[in-house]
Formats: sequence, structure tokens, C-alpha cells
Amino acid sequence: MTSPIKTRTEGGILEVTIDRPKANAIDLATSRAMGEVFQNFRDDPDLRVAILTAAGGKFFCPGWDLKAASNADGSEGDAVDGDYGVGGFGGLQEMRDMNKPVICAVNGICCGGGLEIALSCDIILAAESASFALPEIRSGTVADAASIKLPKRIPYHIAMEMLLTGRWLDVEEAHRWGFVNHIYADDKLMDEAREMARLLESGPPLVYAAIKEVVRDAEDSKFQDALNRITTRQLRTVDTLYGSEDMMEGFNAFAEKRDPVWKGR
Repeated sequence: MTSPIKTRTEGGILEVTIDRPKANAIDLATSRAMGEVFQNFRDDPDLRVAILTAAGGKFFCPGWDLKAASNADGSEGDAVDGDYGVGGFGGLQEMRDMNKPVICAVNGICCGGGLEIALSCDIILAAESASFALPEIRSGTVADAASIKLPKRIPYHIAMEMLLTGRWLDVEEAHRWGFVNHIYADDKLMDEAREMARLLESGPPLVYAAIKEVVRDAEDSKFQDALNRITTRQLRTVDTLYGSEDMMEGFNAFAEKRDPVWKGR
């Protein structure tokens, strides 16, 4: 069978494409495949940054495959609490120690669990045709990850309106509220995503790792508690960075007025 997840590498950049016609909905098998891909990305020292996008053009991802979960035809459908694989739904939401940058290139309808996966990425780029919603309310379920994340990312009342009514946002409104970084013409989206990825690929991987762990650790911490964990090197990635060749390379390159050469060690 053809895999619903396609991958492509260029240098230290991994492109991950959801390719599951007609709408790129995610069933349990697809979620497990995504988890394996992102776990391998996390653990491969030669890969620096990932881009997540989708095939087609109308849909980025509508999230959970409700047809796969339905038992209307008398069959036993995918259980909502089934085995999503490593990393949880879509391979990113619960992936431990994901300390590399992930760019999401949204190229169509992005709703439900698809939006939750996008929110699990670090940077969201969107095509002009993209649109966003959390329509779970209409199918009698809860957008669990979005209920946790979205009110922390955009104004509370906007997030609650999306969750409670399921209304759609066009890409301009999504950008205005701040959960889309940049908007591009449909035919320019992937070019821009790759340009962003190349910029990140050229950066210091140990610093990226420290940034991501610090942000996760600080999310529910008091400022001084989080800062103390950084300054006393209690976070693994911070401790690694502070004793690294790369940190000294950064200092030396600045003093010598040259571009640094990052080795990730």
C-alpha cells in the first residue's frame, strides 16, 4: 500500500507531506506513521529542521478521520482513544524532547485536529487560500489539544468563540490574531517555507534545542523559578549548550568578525 506520509530531505531539511486523499484526514495508521517520521527526525543528528505540509491543494488537514472512527456500516471503527503512536495524534502533539524547529506550511483547509497539529509546530506559514476552524463542537466531541493551547496563543475570547461555535477564520483573520506568522500566494508557499527552513538550518542547533526546552519548561512556571533552572543549568539542553564547542565558536566568530561554523557539539 502507498504510504500516506511522504518524506523528502535536502541537506539538513526534512519535508513531511500528508498525502491521504481525498482530504488528508488522519486515522490511527496515519498518525502512527507520522510519529515514526518525527521520531526519526528528532533523533537524526544530520537533520536540523522539518517542514510539515500536505498534498493536493484544497485541504491541508481536517484532523481526525471521522469515517474511520464511524461504525455506521456495522464495522468496528478506529477508537478515538486508540493507539496514535509515538508522539500522540499526528506525531507531534506529545513528542517528547522535540528540540528541533518545525515549520508548518498550511496550504488549504486546516481544521479540527489539523489545526491542533499546526499549533504543535513552531512557525506557521499559510497560503492565501488557507482557512481555519475547530468544528468539533458540531460532531459532539472536544478539541482537546486546542482547548489547552489556543487560549494561550491568541486572545482568550477569540479562542473561546472558535471552540464554542466552530466558526471559520480566513487566513487574514488568523494572521491578525497571531497564530499564522506569514501569508503567501498559494504557488509561493513552499518556496518561502524552504527559504525559512534554510535559514534555520544554518543556525546553531544547540541554541535551538535550548530555546525549545526553555519555552516548554517556562510555560507553566513562575518567571524566577524558570530563570533559576536556566542559570543553574538544570535543563539538559542548557547544560549541554553552556559547555559546548558551539558556544565558544559563537564568541570567537563574533570577536573575529566572521560567520560562525556550527557543529552541534
